[in-house]
Amino acid sequence: MSRLGGANGKGRAMTALSRRVFAEFLGTGFLLAAIVGSGIMAQRLADGNVALALLCNTLPTGAILAVLILTFGSVSGAHFNPAVSAALSLRGSLTASATVAYVAAQLLGAIAGVLLAHLMFELPLLQVSTTTRSGLGQWVAEAVATFGLLATILGCGARTPAAIPYAVGLYITAAYWFTASTSFANPAVTIARSFSDTFAGIAPAGVPAFIVAQLLGTIAAVLLARWFWPVGRAAT
Repeated sequence: MSRLGGANGKGRAMTALSRRVFAEFLGTGFLLAAIVGSGIMAQRLADGNVALALLCNTLPTGAILAVLILTFGSVSGAHFNPAVSAALSLRGSLTASATVAYVAAQLLGAIAGVLLAHLMFELPLLQVSTTTRSGLGQWVAEAVATFGLLATILGCGARTPAAIPYAVGLYITAAYWFTASTSFANPAVTIARSFSDTFAGIAPAGVPAFIVAQLLGTIAAVLLARWFWPVGRAAT
């Protein structure tokens, strides 16, 4: 009986993890469909006005983030971002095996979301971006954007978890405009956007430096969180 119970327990755990991983895949897919899709729509309707196109890309991105976190937060935690999963793993909130599964699902979901956006707008499914995003300012911007996003999540999570969906949506909406890179702040998003030669794209050559900057921002945010919001320590 004990062996049977153990097997049942493992089966339930695998089912629960599968559910969480699929939620990460689905949520990240919708996020990228919104980012790329709104970018395509914005470019078509803005008649060459880049500022208007960026605004039209910004608002749906911030809005969909809040919606997706509210929808999937109770299932998987609604990370949709390898940087978030890595940060929570470093904080002891996510096991190493779950982190690997989350990141794989996020990467696959992000690419699927880009393909879906192309399909909806009747564009070639397989593309390679030609939009150059490079230089010190862009890299610093990505480190800052990712640091701010993780600080927002970890800070709100420590005191007001219910505010996370709105805080993240508002932060990304703002960061689109105050960072030189328009705040990718997400390795999965960065990789997936290299497969779209549209308004939201990034040339593949620029991807590695963006991801390095994002990882540096993640590490800085985790170190700050250990000081500001220590895990398991009550406020005094």
